[in-house]
Amino acid sequence: MPYIDGFVIAVPNKTKSRYIKHAEKSAAIFKSNGALSVVENWADDVSEGKITSFPMAVKCEEDEVVVFSWIVWPSREARDVGNKAAMEDPIFKDWDPTLMPFDGKRMIFGGFTTIVDL
Repeated sequence: MPYIDGFVIAVPNKTKSRYIKHAEKSAAIFKSNGALSVVENWADDVSEGKITSFPMAVKCEEDEVVVFSWIVWPSREARDVGNKAAMEDPIFKDWDPTLMPFDGKRMIFGGFTTIVDL
């Protein structure tokens, strides 16, 4: 079964085009290091919630939208090797965090073992 890295972030609406360029560059790096696919999703039907929600989880501000993303890897081992190699890529190493099109401090991420894949 594949292994999944999942991400939820808040992205300012005004940086959507910058975010897409960032996501495309990142996807190319992950894919060149073994990822099977990279999927980025811009929210268009996500409720605010009363107890918990995607917007609440990332402290989404008025001018921001939730982005829900994942990377599919062949296995946990492939992910560990591929992720390490990706982080060594000069593009990632040289990115200035102040120029990121989102606030990385509010990003939620984690690795997941697939239990159903139909």
